[in-house]
Amino acid sequence: MSSGSVERLVAQIGEMDLARLRGHWRERYGAPPSLRSVPLMRMQLAWRLQAEAYGGLDDDSRRALARSGSPEAEGKHLGIGALLTRNWKGRKVEVVVEEHGFRWEGQQFPSLSAAATAIAGTRWNGPRFFGLRDSS
Repeated sequence: MSSGSVERLVAQIGEMDLARLRGHWRERYGAPPSLRSVPLMRMQLAWRLQAEAYGGLDDDSRRALARSGSPEAEGKHLGIGALLTRNWKGRKVEVVVEEHGFRWEGQQFPSLSAAATAIAGTRWNGPRFFGLRDSS
């Protein structure tokens, strides 16, 4: 694939909606990721096309990523035992940071987002729900 055709394809990806992105992914690579975020899907597809055309990560970058290990769940940096509180629909909600996750009403969750989703009953970003991140 020539440099110009890669640039044109990446520009086209920038205009695609989620259905077209998934269709394009399916044609080239098989089953698409289960992402619902159009911007993330665009970035992932564009990166994959460019990596295919120009080569992926170099060996030094791969080694650096392998050394970094798994990312820590957001909110864990507050320390084990930290208490996150929020008023939600007229009631006080408290989540405790634990070694292996986050505890709310006796139930442990692997991520702060999983706890926030259980609390709200709809999908939420945990750090945003508890005010650890800008709301924008």
